[in-house]
Amino acid sequence: MNTTDTILIVLSAADHWTRTDGSKYETGYWAEEFVVIHEKFVQAGYRVDLATPGGVEPTADWRSLDVQYGGEEAPRYAAYLDGIADILARPLVLADVDVSRYVAVVIPGGHGPAEDLYRDADMARVLFEAERSGKVIGSVCHGPAALLSAVREDGSWLFAGRRVTGFSDEEEIAFGTAENAPWLLASRMRELGGLYEHGAEDWKPFAITDGKLVTGQNPASSALTADGVLAVLARTA
Repeated sequence: MNTTDTILIVLSAADHWTRTDGSKYETGYWAEEFVVIHEKFVQAGYRVDLATPGGVEPTADWRSLDVQYGGEEAPRYAAYLDGIADILARPLVLADVDVSRYVAVVIPGGHGPAEDLYRDADMARVLFEAERSGKVIGSVCHGPAALLSAVREDGSWLFAGRRVTGFSDEEEIAFGTAENAPWLLASRMRELGGLYEHGAEDWKPFAITDGKLVTGQNPASSALTADGVLAVLARTA
């Protein structure tokens, strides 16, 4: 690894998820997914840039900072976010991102990407350029919704035929957000031709590496996803 190697983390700029009935579900990025991934990259010696659509300061889903939903580590995640508040307050504008500057592009989840990144033209550009230039692409939980943006003019999906995972339909049902959802991530990836897989048990760590594409199923898979990205980078350095 070159000491100047930099990884780009893309976060949703959304603070809500528009439901089928038009109601707004408060959301954003999931703290565990961002914190665990960011922390691992920094500890591994990489520089990390953040970007959002429009350069908007991202919103952490309040549930991810509540021990009832985010688990016993939620206070640590909150403290970590406080420690990098200045960085979070000034993300790069996604439209201005120069993909050539990065060795990897990684998208954490939370339901936010299902509101904006899944149909964001700048997200699509970044993914097409990253894939074309051989960068590592990583994503976890609802982050793979961002991958849905990468559709060619003929309607084909950039990641069709690739092994992928992400938040399962079963987990969406168990979380209570499936019934009024405009679409479900796992089903949508299958519809577009992705070879979707999930772990043997819901909520347990599960990640897949397919070439230079690394995806994780749920928040518990954040560390596996980050480790997968780092392993591919080490292997291809």
